[in-house]
Amino acid sequence: MKRILVTGASGFIGRALVAHLAEHGYAVRAASRKTVAAGMGIEPANLPDLAGNVDWAPLLDGVDAIVHAAAIAHTAGVDERAQRLVNHRAVARLAGAARGRVERLVFLSSIRAQSGSCAAGTLTEADEALPSDAYGRAKLSAEEALFQAGVPFVILRPVLVAGPRPSGNLAALLRLARLKLPLPMGGLKARRSLVDREDLCAAIAHVLVEPTHLGKTYIVAHPEPIEVGAMLAALREGLNRRPDLFAVPDSLTRFALALPGMGEMRAKLLGNLVVSPAELMTTGWEPGFTPRVALMRVAAADVRRSFPISAEAR
Repeated sequence: MKRILVTGASGFIGRALVAHLAEHGYAVRAASRKTVAAGMGIEPANLPDLAGNVDWAPLLDGVDAIVHAAAIAHTAGVDERAQRLVNHRAVARLAGAARGRVERLVFLSSIRAQSGSCAAGTLTEADEALPSDAYGRAKLSAEEALFQAGVPFVILRPVLVAGPRPSGNLAALLRLARLKLPLPMGGLKARRSLVDREDLCAAIAHVLVEPTHLGKTYIVAHPEPIEVGAMLAALREGLNRRPDLFAVPDSLTRFALALPGMGEMRAKLLGNLVVSPAELMTTGWEPGFTPRVALMRVAAADVRRSFPISAEAR
């Protein structure tokens, strides 16, 4: 039985990944700064502060491979130095410590290492990496550190990840979808790529196996993008509600989004970010959930959390 070290094991992706790997027969060392419950095939471990000088040796003892998912994921109020320390330097030091000790290190990077909030055309791994913020620059620097470290590695660049109890941009959309009033967003035709969290976990497990993945960088997404308006409609469908979306003139939308402080939101609501996962899919990985279904699942999980079924009702 192979033993996998998963860092960031209590995070949005990490907690689902730990369960996925354990269910598929791996022994998982689940490293996190928060408590992770022990279970069949799951060994909790303490993850030191990645901004400091981490001694990786105890965590690496006896493991066959690493999935590094720990990171500063949301950038509001986080300075560039912190991004460099956690999202770049800690990765470089982990790679150095892992050299000669593990079969591979799977690094969970981000599409933001390759692009800003929007991009022209359909992005592939062959396109030049042009990160637009401190988060993306730190992730790209970490990727470059893996090439230099001499450790066998695989880099994954997921797009927006849809899963229960989301945070960041998807959480903001879910809050909008919960509002019990019509929304003037039916005319938002910008297209975005996303991936269901379960499909991302399957992609990570997929690249843990074959030697042909070593040294590769893969974009992870469903091949079918979704329009922003359709994203809200899918969330409301998952909440068992009608879409209740209407369109307003483009000029009015652009005026509202031109207000101070709306720059990032404007790019995400009006700009495309479409990618191609063809490189990974040619190796045999197949996503199981379309963007519409993935978003419905997010909202349905939110309903179950808000109105849990009692034991008597089961």
